[in-house]
Amino acid sequence: MKAAANREEKMTNTAVYPKGTYTAGNRLVDESERAVQAGMNRCNAIACGHRACQGCGEALGARTAIDAAMAASNGQVIAVNATGCLEIITTPYPDNAWEIPWFHSLFGNTAAVATGVAAAKRVKGHHDIRTIAQGGDGGTTDIGFGCLSGMFERNDDVLYICYDNQAYMNTGVQRSSATPPAARTATTPPVGDEPGNVFGTGKNVPMIAMAHRIPYVATATIADLRDLEAKVIKAINIRGARYIHILVPCPLGWGLASNDAVRMARLAVESGLFPVFEAEDGEIVSTRPLRQRVNVEEYLMPQRRFAHLFKKGQPADGRVERLQAMADENIRRFNLIPEGTC
Repeated sequence: MKAAANREEKMTNTAVYPKGTYTAGNRLVDESERAVQAGMNRCNAIACGHRACQGCGEALGARTAIDAAMAASNGQVIAVNATGCLEIITTPYPDNAWEIPWFHSLFGNTAAVATGVAAAKRVKGHHDIRTIAQGGDGGTTDIGFGCLSGMFERNDDVLYICYDNQAYMNTGVQRSSATPPAARTATTPPVGDEPGNVFGTGKNVPMIAMAHRIPYVATATIADLRDLEAKVIKAINIRGARYIHILVPCPLGWGLASNDAVRMARLAVESGLFPVFEAEDGEIVSTRPLRQRVNVEEYLMPQRRFAHLFKKGQPADGRVERLQAMADENIRRFNLIPEGTC
């Protein structure tokens, strides 16, 4: 009897269950403390049966983000989606995996279409319905960049989410302006004097969004879904232009095993190559300190897109060291290892 009583006491003591995970134990804590994905009433915005590759980081990131937005808005969400992987895998004619009102826009005008949706809702007095625009890095940092900047400049009431897999994966893994230096793509082959993508190119859209001084900017990854959910929920409850940039590794384009997407996202953060932070009105308000710093080599070596950097007999041209220097600069700039910590 005493043993049974002790077990019952443990079952009611929420402190014994890990609240930072998505395991079954998370469902035993108080409902207010559960992750959205661990709750029984989650939206499941993207239905089963979509056409994503096995281990797709983008599918995981989008489902988590939209489910969190639905939870934060009492189900009042309209999404506008750029052409790209997310659109292709969820809406191959005549199927549709979306369980929410959803629009397909062109590759380059997603922010403009979402702005129009938000304006129409405002005119009709539907102030409780929230508008989300979604795009990959190609449709966001390249083709749709002008419309996105206009949305920021006008401070339109839209949450724009970029799912960054660092190349045009849907059309054959071509380079985008989010492709990291030295990475192999179909248009940056590992040949010539500087194999892979050229150093000194590309753009940092989260920092550009901050320069517009919009109300909210954040970065996140699929390696910390609780953090991702929290940032989407926070953004949904802010008015004006908001931008969340999510790193979503692509097993196909990065050359990973299908079970490695989450691990690569974590190593991108812990190496310092992908800083995780929040900014409000153009100023950084919080950063995620590194839990266990790793060298960039530990992040690069499992990816076939960087295999040419580690070939036997390859001359030591300093490219790995240059990537390490970029990570070190991010750590310094974003204070990812606060003073007084190891």
